[in-house]
Amino acid sequence: MILRGGFPRERLHLLEGAPGTGKTTIALQFLLHGRRDGRRGLYVTLSETTTELRTSAANHGWSLDGIGLFELVPLEARLDRQQSVLYPSEVELGETMRLITERIEADDPELVVIDSLSELRLLAQDQLAYRRQILALKQFLHGRRCTALVLDDLTGPNGVRELHSLMHSVVSLEQIERSYGAARRRLRIAKMRGAEYQSGWHDFAITPGNVLIFPSLIAGEHQPDFDPGTVSSGLPALDELLGGGLTRGTTTMLLGPSGAGKSSVALQYVGAAMERGERAAVFSFDETFETLVQRSAALGVDVADAVESGRLGWERPNPSRLSPGEFVWQVRRQVEELGARVVVIDSLNSYLAAMPEETALILQMHELLTYLNNQGVVTVLILAQQGIVGNVQNPIDLSFMSDTVVLLRFFEADGEVRKAISVVKKRTGVHELSIREFRLFPEGMQVGPRLMDFRGVLTGVPSFDGSRDALLGGRNEAG
Repeated sequence: MILRGGFPRERLHLLEGAPGTGKTTIALQFLLHGRRDGRRGLYVTLSETTTELRTSAANHGWSLDGIGLFELVPLEARLDRQQSVLYPSEVELGETMRLITERIEADDPELVVIDSLSELRLLAQDQLAYRRQILALKQFLHGRRCTALVLDDLTGPNGVRELHSLMHSVVSLEQIERSYGAARRRLRIAKMRGAEYQSGWHDFAITPGNVLIFPSLIAGEHQPDFDPGTVSSGLPALDELLGGGLTRGTTTMLLGPSGAGKSSVALQYVGAAMERGERAAVFSFDETFETLVQRSAALGVDVADAVESGRLGWERPNPSRLSPGEFVWQVRRQVEELGARVVVIDSLNSYLAAMPEETALILQMHELLTYLNNQGVVTVLILAQQGIVGNVQNPIDLSFMSDTVVLLRFFEADGEVRKAISVVKKRTGVHELSIREFRLFPEGMQVGPRLMDFRGVLTGVPSFDGSRDALLGGRNEAG
């Protein structure tokens, strides 16, 4: 996807990156995909033995049978007199290049990997001779109609960019160490002649048996048609508060202190979506599946059965091992492949706090939300505010990313801690300006009438001027 179809054929391509970034694994997968398509491959190694290559492949469950392996690795002693072993430190670069070209002529491969240029660079007496030899190799490979991938570990002087001009394309790999958790890997196309590609950095992960690349999301490339109707929560009073419900293709932020009921309100929309026969997806950074099952039972939603039957997708991302690109890919998979129409992200606090080294998380989240809106998805974000009552503050202002903002608050009344809900923003239509009480009962969530006789509910300690009937004490007025 990033290369818009793959490496152009019969060209010389450079894969560069520091040791440990995944060059060898990607190169092996390059040859394995070629073998699957019936194309002959050759791996020329100057930095590892063929035994090490086969071991690396076996760790991924791969077999290198059918792929030529040519070893030019310096050894301290010749263990097998019948085996031709080359000592690169004892010969000139020209002799090494001659052996490589002779093996290519003998095997006649369509795909070639040379690992690595840093070993060839050490053999060169001067920079000009090294450049001439690489240029000669490029012309030789083109004459044999080979597609070649050369590896470089960037151990030379000046960032070893002197050969970029000779390459048809340059792919740069990078590994970023975090203060906690797994390192993050990413790549970018630094150069691609005469071909379209997706620029910028893209996260990728090396898993047993595969290299997974997560292209950076471009929301503008995903704009299908959809019906911009409204969806119901299943609670008439809550729908009235929101002016009829949530609009498809919009983002709603549930904002309030911890314990105010944000996740329960989000789960109400998840249950309503499944009642309509739609698939929903929940990405929970904070809550375990067991806790969700217990809490959802009070709202009349059987989460366990919904996940088992495929009506609900539930994932608990591990931020210490997850890259932003992989998280975006998980969301896209739920929407594009599995058809989720309601997506809940719980919570933004944990997502942002778990990856402090990342500098573009808010921009990436903005692009993800734009993509979900373009897909006609109802997106529900949860953001916990700091504090409980009184001076409640936002840890970060993300309301600009939301089309609708629902505010939840605690307040004191009649010797109890109560909960209030109100809508402070809705771009796609008119909404109530009132403040309503809501509660969670064993039979589910209930939203009461407007709190007409209260002043200062949002401060947490309101003054009460009316009768007790204004409170949600009975259930006959609940929606």
